[in-house]
Amino acid sequence: MKIDEYFRQRFSLAYEKKIWAKDFEWVIGLDEAGRGPLAGPVAAAAVAIRRQKKPADGLEDLLETVNDSKRVSPGRREDLFRMMAQNQRLVRSCGMISESMIDRVNILEATKLAMEKAVRDIINKIGPGGLSACCILDGNFAINIELPQLSVVGGDRLVFCVAAASIIAKVERDRAMDRYDALYPGWGFARHKGYPTKEHLSLLKKQKPCPIHRKTFAPVTESLAR
Repeated sequence: MKIDEYFRQRFSLAYEKKIWAKDFEWVIGLDEAGRGPLAGPVAAAAVAIRRQKKPADGLEDLLETVNDSKRVSPGRREDLFRMMAQNQRLVRSCGMISESMIDRVNILEATKLAMEKAVRDIINKIGPGGLSACCILDGNFAINIELPQLSVVGGDRLVFCVAAASIIAKVERDRAMDRYDALYPGWGFARHKGYPTKEHLSLLKKQKPCPIHRKTFAPVTESLAR
């Protein structure tokens, strides 16, 4: 059984409905990808859904198939990414913060910056209606935005728009790492996406880090010191 079949679930829009019931026009889900890697940017995506009389209208197929990105195979993530791109009810955005900024401010603060960037872009796309929006983010922290926000631990497994954002962030970041694979051949970025796999750690022991490595992450710091 494939991983995405084993963990399959159907979202109910329960969180989104509660926010719409408080007279918000939009719900914006936020999630990140790439906090754990030793190389490359951290990405955060925002997925906005507008209130309708029948909340599930236009989302039926996605409610059946979207899941936390960690529970979905790479091929299925690409399929879901395309489905969301074609869906008229969703407004999407992705913000990325570079490895140099991660080293400067730390990974948590960089994640917050990526989320803030994604929200600002969503608001630009939505227009004036964006002022009547509430954000739901995956985690136990808050970000620096003027909109109301709700933090939900495990939100990518509980909230549809957050799970959708997790798919967008993961696909966008993986694609970025595939591009870096061509720029820095020999590092295997297309395979491990910068995560500390056995292959990646072995390479760091044999050669100096490349420009997209996060210099403040321990295995990279140790490699630079040798």
